Amino acid sequence: MQQYLSLDLSTATILVLVVAAFVAGCARGFSGFGGALIFVPVASSLVGAKLAVPLLLIVDLVLTPGLIPNAWRNADRANVGVMAIGAVVGVPAGTYLLTHVDGVMIRWGIVAIVVVLLALLMSGWRYHGRPHSSLTAAVGATSGLFSGAAQVGGPPVVAYWLGGTFLPQTVRANIVLYFAISSVLSIASYLVAGLLTWETVGLSLTIGPAFAIGLFIGSRLFSRANEATFRRICYSLIATAAIIGLPVLDGVLR
Repeated sequence: MQQYLSLDLSTATILVLVVAAFVAGCARGFSGFGGALIFVPVASSLVGAKLAVPLLLIVDLVLTPGLIPNAWRNADRANVGVMAIGAVVGVPAGTYLLTHVDGVMIRWGIVAIVVVLLALLMSGWRYHGRPHSSLTAAVGATSGLFSGAAQVGGPPVVAYWLGGTFLPQTVRANIVLYFAISSVLSIASYLVAGLLTWETVGLSLTIGPAFAIGLFIGSRLFSRANEATFRRICYSLIATAAIIGLPVLDGVLR
């Protein structure tokens, strides 16, 4: 754990990371998305994208295995498999960008991706065509690219499957199963790239409980609150995180 201890993060930085993880967990638990869109821009501005991105991957991967058995039973596994084939190409490409592009440029890229995907989510657009295999693989590659670079691969997949002819429970199962596969691909890719270190393990133990509590609270709120109102809240939080994560504001906010 010496690498983790050598980070020498201030108490204020750790506190912001914990709060960001809690808010991200709430958003993920309530709406099923938005965790990375909230956490990654903020965390990247504090500890760098090369640490923030795999950090969230570890936390999210540890907290979601219980969803997989039910997803396996209800998913259209053939369609998910085609999507995953695209991710096999996209995830390593995104990981390459994360490891070889300048840290500040990566942060600008993350903010840009978050803004574009937020606009897609807010627009309510859905793909309403027939899910051809080539297009499914292309969506998987795009999602994999975003996941490898910043763990923000959700919106393309969600928009694509929600607009299809699948039943709601099948859509949810498809999404859960696909991201389980995508996360394993990301873990393997990050290991090869040397992105998973004691630093990420140590910080994941610090922010993991806050994310888990947020996940639980968000899930509870989903059954009690107006969905439209809370989606607007999630969108606002994502937009705020993108603004806070802007490198141009480093001298002002940090």
